[in-house]
Amino acid sequence: MDSGQAWLAIGPNGGGKADFLKALNGQLKILPNEDGLYSNLFEGSVEIVSLEKAAALIQEERANDESEFIEGGVDHGRSARVFFMEAILGKKIKRDSKSGVYNLPPEANRLETYPQVKLCGVEKILDRGLKYMSTGEIRRTLLCRALLSGKKLLILSDPFAGLDAQSRKILLDFFDSVAKRQLSENAGQDFPRIILGMERFHEIPDAINKVVEFSEGKVSFCGERSDYEKLLADKKSAAQKSRDADLEAFKSQLNSANKESSVLQNDSSAAGSDALIEMKDVNVGWGQNKVLVNLNWTLRKNEHWLIRGPNGSGKTTFLELITGDNMQVFSNDIKIFGARRGSGETIWDIKKKLGIVSYRLHVEYRMVGASLLAAIISGFKDSIGLYEQATDVEIAAAKKWLELGGFKGRENESFNSLSYGEQRAILILRAAVKAPQILILDEPCHGLDESFRQKILDLLELVAQSGTTTLLHVTHDPTEALAAEKHILEFHPGESPMYKIIEL
Repeated sequence: MDSGQAWLAIGPNGGGKADFLKALNGQLKILPNEDGLYSNLFEGSVEIVSLEKAAALIQEERANDESEFIEGGVDHGRSARVFFMEAILGKKIKRDSKSGVYNLPPEANRLETYPQVKLCGVEKILDRGLKYMSTGEIRRTLLCRALLSGKKLLILSDPFAGLDAQSRKILLDFFDSVAKRQLSENAGQDFPRIILGMERFHEIPDAINKVVEFSEGKVSFCGERSDYEKLLADKKSAAQKSRDADLEAFKSQLNSANKESSVLQNDSSAAGSDALIEMKDVNVGWGQNKVLVNLNWTLRKNEHWLIRGPNGSGKTTFLELITGDNMQVFSNDIKIFGARRGSGETIWDIKKKLGIVSYRLHVEYRMVGASLLAAIISGFKDSIGLYEQATDVEIAAAKKWLELGGFKGRENESFNSLSYGEQRAILILRAAVKAPQILILDEPCHGLDESFRQKILDLLELVAQSGTTTLLHVTHDPTEALAAEKHILEFHPGESPMYKIIEL
């Protein structure tokens, strides 16, 4: 990386890109061969923003929860304000052990005026606990902290994942402004350099002029952006020619996997009413913060829904009312599978009919860890990890699903050893194995490379066509909307009404 260059690091999930970026960040050691060379002017002054770091941060906050020792019984953990001041001061901030209140310096009250805070649009969530933020909010918070850290090199790994259209535009404009400055031979040393890491060649800032691609642990391309774009065009053309054949082969694999696991899957034919979920005048909020207001919505069998709206608009809260991860479900009129929540059913009665892929689940699975085989089998048991001996039928079925996802022969690998994108693919397979009545997908394609992404979208489309599973799909990327999703629930925070239903 020389002056006058703006680099993109790219490559398929598990290909080596993530390890390369971690090594630049000091998380792994770089060892040159005998005749090799490694030098880095930024060593010790690198900050990385990634999906992995976001998940690790939430994992840390939950591990440090001390609600049982805090007055009032609720430990909100570090807020964005505390998190930012720790970056500025370069040290942890102490808090009162009884009240849980952090001892912030006076400068913390001026954070709203910082240009980095305004640029990332986090002024309104400065006092929200990190573990209560939406996926998009935690990503913007990490970016802001990186900018406040004063580090000389920023590594932005898949920074647009989970961001709404407005946030993506802000970030693209920011990157271009910084990158154009670093392209100048006279760029000031006080301005950070940036390396961008992406899972796929999508929404690449104009300022990028160099690309390094990693595949199978090696550099598979290194050179000019224009040459890489030609290479991608050739690959896309070749893939398009084999698309129909590949899709037929994938359908055959899915049928084989479903046949192998049929005795373990849910039987939705005996289900009663067509109404799977009913919400009447639902309101959710904390203090003065109203998230959902007078929401009326019904989910019926085989009505596949696309859920969309800006970051922080209530999409994740809406899904958590269904999965049982938000306790305000009990103070609202919400029926799931015909029974009102709180009328005697257990959370396990509900979850055995649900398949779930979410940021929260991903964080929880990273905390437990498991083999890939155990992770898939846990989908039949609705558990985070596997805590009983698997049967021969479960093992055979899980191996078929791993093969379907491209993980054949890797069943004994650890979930935590995979790249973030590979982990997400495993969780999607885990959610689909039991043919749930409802499959809940909160940004399922986070961190997936082009090949994995297409395979997962094909899988979801085929699941929707099966007639046994109804999809609820949250995404900010319009290219990920499925043909089967003819119903749209769109959130509009601050407006009245705060949602809109669209039928295609």
